[in-house]
Amino acid sequence: MYFQNRLAYYIILPVFITFLVAGCSIQKNPVTGTTRAFGYSWNQELQIGRQADPEIVSQFGLYDDEEMADYVTEIGERILAESHMRRPDTDRMFRETEFTFRMLDSPVINAFALPGGYIYFTRGMMAHLSNEAQFAVVMGHEIGHVAARHASQRALRQTLGQVVVIGGAVLGQEVLGLPGETLLNLSSAAAQMLFLSYSRDNERESDRLGVEYAAMTGYDAAEGAALFTSLKRISARHGQGIPNFVSTHPDPGEREQYIPRHAREWAERGYEQTERNEDRYMQIIDGMTFGENPRHGFEEDGTFYHPDLEFRFDKPSGWQIINQPSQVVLLSPEEDAVSIFRIDSESATARESVRKLTAAESIQLIEEGREMSSGEWEAYMAKAHAQLEDGTPLTLHIYAVEYDGRIYQYLSYTIRDRYDQYEPAFRTITGSFDQLTDPAILAIEPVRLRTFRAERSGQFETFLPNELPMDIDPLDVAIINQVELDDSIEEGRWLKIPVQ
Repeated sequence: MYFQNRLAYYIILPVFITFLVAGCSIQKNPVTGTTRAFGYSWNQELQIGRQADPEIVSQFGLYDDEEMADYVTEIGERILAESHMRRPDTDRMFRETEFTFRMLDSPVINAFALPGGYIYFTRGMMAHLSNEAQFAVVMGHEIGHVAARHASQRALRQTLGQVVVIGGAVLGQEVLGLPGETLLNLSSAAAQMLFLSYSRDNERESDRLGVEYAAMTGYDAAEGAALFTSLKRISARHGQGIPNFVSTHPDPGEREQYIPRHAREWAERGYEQTERNEDRYMQIIDGMTFGENPRHGFEEDGTFYHPDLEFRFDKPSGWQIINQPSQVVLLSPEEDAVSIFRIDSESATARESVRKLTAAESIQLIEEGREMSSGEWEAYMAKAHAQLEDGTPLTLHIYAVEYDGRIYQYLSYTIRDRYDQYEPAFRTITGSFDQLTDPAILAIEPVRLRTFRAERSGQFETFLPNELPMDIDPLDVAIINQVELDDSIEEGRWLKIPVQ
């Protein structure tokens, strides 16, 4: 796995439901062909992937571009065909495993895999690659994690007390009568946790496999090093570790050097590596959304706006907003209170939405009643007590509002003795829900990448507009182009410029 999406790690209350790896399985490693112990059987790995995939999609959302989705699958299948998963001497159960390749609607620079053949790329990753050969190396890296069964190797090493396995929730069935994903999608977070702590040896092996599979497919595998040059620059720009980068990964500078070395080794074995397919890659990503998509919601000056759904609500001072495709999470500065906002598609009224939550046996209703959000929209509110499995008492502020044919629901909660402290914040969030009427915000469009061939020679910075959209920094644009601002650009070179 290349990077970590830290937003998936906002676990609000200091309680985790821990799942332990039970037993082990003695099976083959498709890469080495040797028999060894794994934490899961291959059938269990397939099941993990099938169960976690919908949660990953719910957490991040799929990027709505059929041509790009088909392209990701096409390149994935090409690389897969040269991998250990499709070789004649590989066991049948591995050879017949179907892989799923997905493009996620996330600006985070990320690519990762689930056991059993689920491979994910974000549009943030696609924006930082400059040709198909680079894409192929990263694709091969992720297929390598699956083929080498790294997740199952890691699972074997888990010990008591580690939160590692897909499933569970901060507050789940026993507490609120709700599935875990209704709250914080902790299942998705746990799914990611399963893959973030690969050892450095695992990562180096996947790097080698990524180069091997790309080289055998005919790609210029040495091109994969360019991504790690970009990572070094991102690291230096932020003055610390690479944002969203996992500490167990090898240093980008190290990978920048040994990827071309591995590519040369495969060239010496007779594998011609000529394909870069820059033209096609640049044409595929032309028009792709770049950065956060404001149409799906954004926060500005203490207010959360959703242009597509035409609503807004206020955010208490100092609170953080985590905007996900299926919900919006608001987190207090001390991370000891949370408000979770979502669409309730199963209730017909605000009252029904609230009462479905308070009807659980584990909930002690304190008060409830009709309200009006922003003095205009029919709403219903309840206050209730609940407790965590360890006995920690909670107080909940449950609120639902009827707007534009939908029911919007807030579930806010904190530890009971802090409720009075946070109730004003909860009421600010819920009571401020209102229609979005600002025409400028309603008309806002996302930034998109425009790809084109330079029609002249000149320094890279001379190709940038006088003002970049959405406060994008010129250096960030140079990084996605894998150049320096003062680099000389030859006529005919492909460039990527964010436009709005």
